[in-house]
Amino acid sequence: MFHNSREVQSWVGDKDFMYFLCPFRINQSHLSPSHLISRRVGLKVEGSNFTLEGSPFLILAGTIHYFRVPREYWRDRLLKLKACGFNTVTTHVPWNLHEPMKGQFHFTGNLDFMAFISMASEVGLWVILCPGPYIGCDLDLGGLPSWLLRDPNMRLRTTYKGFRKAVNRYFDQLIPRIEFLQYTKGGPIIAVQIENEYGSYQQDRKYMSFIKKTQGSWVLATVHLKDMKKTYEDLFAVQVEAVSEVRVQVEIEIDRAAWVLGFGSKMCPNGLTHSEAGFGRWLNRGSETVDFGPVLMKDVREMFKLRFSLNFYMFHGGSNFGFMGGAEPSDDGYLPAVASSGKCFPFPSRPAQAALLRAAPRTVPGTARLFGCDYVLGIEDFDVPKTLPLEHASKAVYKSVTLLHFMSLWEILPYLDQPSTFAKPVSMEQLSVNAGSGQSCGYILYETTIVRGGFLTSRGHVQDRGQVFLNEKYLGVLDHSTDELYIEKKPEEIRGRAVSISEVLADILLGFRGAHILRILVENQGRLAYGPDISKERKGLTGDIYLDDSPLRKFTIYSLEMKTAFMQRKLPSLWKPVTKEVRGPAFFLAFLRVGDFPQDTFIKLEGWKKGVIFINGRNLGRYWDVGPQEALYLPGPWLHPGSNDIILFEEWAPGQQIQFTKEPFLGMAF
Repeated sequence: MFHNSREVQSWVGDKDFMYFLCPFRINQSHLSPSHLISRRVGLKVEGSNFTLEGSPFLILAGTIHYFRVPREYWRDRLLKLKACGFNTVTTHVPWNLHEPMKGQFHFTGNLDFMAFISMASEVGLWVILCPGPYIGCDLDLGGLPSWLLRDPNMRLRTTYKGFRKAVNRYFDQLIPRIEFLQYTKGGPIIAVQIENEYGSYQQDRKYMSFIKKTQGSWVLATVHLKDMKKTYEDLFAVQVEAVSEVRVQVEIEIDRAAWVLGFGSKMCPNGLTHSEAGFGRWLNRGSETVDFGPVLMKDVREMFKLRFSLNFYMFHGGSNFGFMGGAEPSDDGYLPAVASSGKCFPFPSRPAQAALLRAAPRTVPGTARLFGCDYVLGIEDFDVPKTLPLEHASKAVYKSVTLLHFMSLWEILPYLDQPSTFAKPVSMEQLSVNAGSGQSCGYILYETTIVRGGFLTSRGHVQDRGQVFLNEKYLGVLDHSTDELYIEKKPEEIRGRAVSISEVLADILLGFRGAHILRILVENQGRLAYGPDISKERKGLTGDIYLDDSPLRKFTIYSLEMKTAFMQRKLPSLWKPVTKEVRGPAFFLAFLRVGDFPQDTFIKLEGWKKGVIFINGRNLGRYWDVGPQEALYLPGPWLHPGSNDIILFEEWAPGQQIQFTKEPFLGMAF
């Protein structure tokens, strides 16, 4: 990581990236937030170019998500964006984080986007704000709140009355907080992106006009051009026809520039004036790195010749802390997001290489050298301060800690909030928890009684992954790829204890004897972030479960959302010393001692199987030994001097210790 801009300049060499792409000089130093005191005109389009206060203006933007970066590091990331030659930061506003429960809004702490935008202005960056309501970004439900799905008829991203009403209420809270940050009010926001890639699978022609009216600012609209087999003329029509003042922002896949340039000149009378470039993937099979550098440079150089503005998505991806991440559909099934937010190559070692384009949704930040050459935007040709207070955030390798205590999930059930009872299974969104907003994320436990064995079938109603237990004995998993399990009818196979010969003989004669508790622990692995089916993305058991074709009835349902308040205050203290025989699902407790100045680190969980890790009650994220990610980023600000609690909810089998490393071990991308 660079300590100052002089190191950045020496790294670039004699000719910087911008000069290599565009040899003519572009002086925009007079168009920075601090220089433009008198603001009358704002961002406009003249011909095929942007202008700011009447002067030609080339937008060089990079995306940073404030909600995926600890607030303590916001200024650091923004300064590094500036040091790389960018003049604009793009950020999205996730509705589901700001209104997690219906009518309850959060705009403080790490969700204080107003402070983030003001900070961007302080370091000399303009802002393109993307308030949604849908933003995609590989978030759960694309950033839409899950309580919308309590309405069984909900049609997301349409003019459906229930959706419009919720959007209006949300924007009534959001827009006043944005208003004073607009360009004309002295703020740094020069444009607002309307919705996100609308038209890819939704084509309610009245919807975009509705969203435009709720925002009312100069806006951009996005279309993602990644499917070369599909005609996008209709998609442009949906957006441009509905919103006459919109300038179309296009996301371009690698090696598509020539096609898009021709298409854009045909479809958009003002040209493609703001382009969001991207990769479909950045690694091939195995772990070999694909060198996209020459292709990227060719495409971007062509854009600069035509004075295209650019947004690099992402400049810095950050982390999907907690259960923030969504999922994507795939030919092989369902792909949940990993904890590290992908689509970027961040700057653990070289911040300038953060200026990458979009990678595959399952891509995670790594340490591979993607371009085969080191590039920084605009050190000489743009208004970049000669000295920037860039810091090197050193990482610590704390001493490994061993487990001290545990308690099983079954032991804590009596201490949880009163469970719900239903004749039929219902999804987590339909529970009456969270002031009637339902459960959004985490786990949900279903219990019912059976008196015989047989074939247990889900018929696709387990969303997303359900561990099945008979009493406390693990039987198997029902998920997107497995929808049937056989429950053995011999009790000695299910009780998990030794039986006498007389009991075995009796069981052979009587078959499945007595009543047993059937338990299904379902994990919500993240709702789809995009696609035509997001309005169907309810989680838990979304329909009947059958035993030999008979639907099961009379369910007791426990909500296991594992919020910070629960982990810090409501988790019962039933801890016992760990033994070698302990198995999940269970909570495990360890303590990490740090000095007076906590530092960033990565947690490595060798030997652990699958679960969630909490630091001082805060949900750091999921882990799973199937990969690709092998370590979770732990920000220093999450730790405090002295003793820190580490709690792991392990679904299957615990490891022997918790390790710490300086390296991310984020795996390969597909």
